[in-house]
Amino acid sequence: MTATIDPIVGRYLNIEIGGRAHRIYFEECGRGQPVVCLHTAGADTRQWRHILADPQFGENYRFIAFDMPWHGKSLPPEGFETEEYLLTTDHYIETVLGVIEGLGLEDLILVGCSMGGRIALQLAALHPSHFKGFVAIEASDFQPAWYDIDWFHRPDAHGGEMGAALVSANIAPHAPSAERWNTLWMFMQSGPGVFRGDLSFYTKDDSLIANIGRIDTRQTPVHILCGEYDLTCTPEDATRTHKAIPGSTLEIMSELGHFPMSENPARFRPYFERALDIVMRGKSAVGTEAA
Repeated sequence: MTATIDPIVGRYLNIEIGGRAHRIYFEECGRGQPVVCLHTAGADTRQWRHILADPQFGENYRFIAFDMPWHGKSLPPEGFETEEYLLTTDHYIETVLGVIEGLGLEDLILVGCSMGGRIALQLAALHPSHFKGFVAIEASDFQPAWYDIDWFHRPDAHGGEMGAALVSANIAPHAPSAERWNTLWMFMQSGPGVFRGDLSFYTKDDSLIANIGRIDTRQTPVHILCGEYDLTCTPEDATRTHKAIPGSTLEIMSELGHFPMSENPARFRPYFERALDIVMRGKSAVGTEAA
């Protein structure tokens, strides 16, 4: 039997967010251009493990992924037991900027998927000077819920299993079985009420609509990726958002759904490689530019 050790290194960052102490878990791997990767609602950094451990990517990029507070190995703040977790845009932005500052990162590329893609576009509009560019995956200007989010935190239902059932419909049928179930397992492990709290942000906060016109792709490129099998942020939603951002680029990914980096990492890899190249070079290599 041969044993191997992944090259990914995990550590903790102690920072204040909203005036409260937080211990944020993050993983990193590679060297070169820093790229911070944000996970989806109700999940954690494990969604990015295939990208972080990719030896070819690691030759040119330093990938960093962190668990949002209440997610994965990042515990909730002290006193959480008396609170209701509801993520807001302001708190999300403060968290991302706090982690970036705490790690001493500059001129980085920000990559986010789903709610992470939404906040990436908010940061592109409101805080572009911190970044070299943005890759927004399964991201739209606003996405109202087609489901009742309260089902994910009820005494008569298992929130994790309910969450996994919902997201299973957003995974493309082409996903390898092992990666499909690895993706679903993360949602099954989500803390009580966390998925619901994330979805409150994702389905109710429409403030990006008012801010999206402030994105200047001449300063920081924006590339949008969307899986053709995404039922939550559909290709039509991604296209609408792309057209609202002059100079942005878009690519629709075939045979992929809402969690491309974890559901089918091999299929996702070439799309992601092109996205990073577009942002690094500030050019439109694929997709279409908004008018």
